[in-house]
Amino acid sequence: MIYSFEPIFDKDSRVLILGSMASVKSLEKGFYYMHPRNRFWSTAAEIVGKEVPEAIEQKKQWLLDNNIALMDIIYSCNRKGSLDSDITDVVPNDIEQVLKSANIRAIFCNGRKSFDTAQKAYPHLTFHYLPSTSPANAGKWDKEEWMKIREYLK
Repeated sequence: MIYSFEPIFDKDSRVLILGSMASVKSLEKGFYYMHPRNRFWSTAAEIVGKEVPEAIEQKKQWLLDNNIALMDIIYSCNRKGSLDSDITDVVPNDIEQVLKSANIRAIFCNGRKSFDTAQKAYPHLTFHYLPSTSPANAGKWDKEEWMKIREYLK
């Protein structure tokens, strides 16, 4: 059984980005999107127009400074390796804690597993699907979809 990280958000967060479950590399390093070939941080930098720092604590502050909340939709699951297709025994995360405390205008899902899990766990909410930033999704990558986040950060 593996478990997600604590969500990152504050009262000023305007968008919530939901991953599925942290990769093996991210779990080893103790923070979101730490695989060197994952495109999350470089894409986030383009969305905001500001470089993302390297250190984890600075990354957390960068997210908050740019009104971005980040968490995984899966609280716990079983999985061998890092592929979303290998995830079983899903327990959804409580995204309501973020929605009650922050000024969230839109919820974006990083990849199909995140989107499908979110829709199943919270059918009363609206989620926006984004192509996964995972290196396993190299052939289907479309950064332009991610740029739609900008309109909700204004």
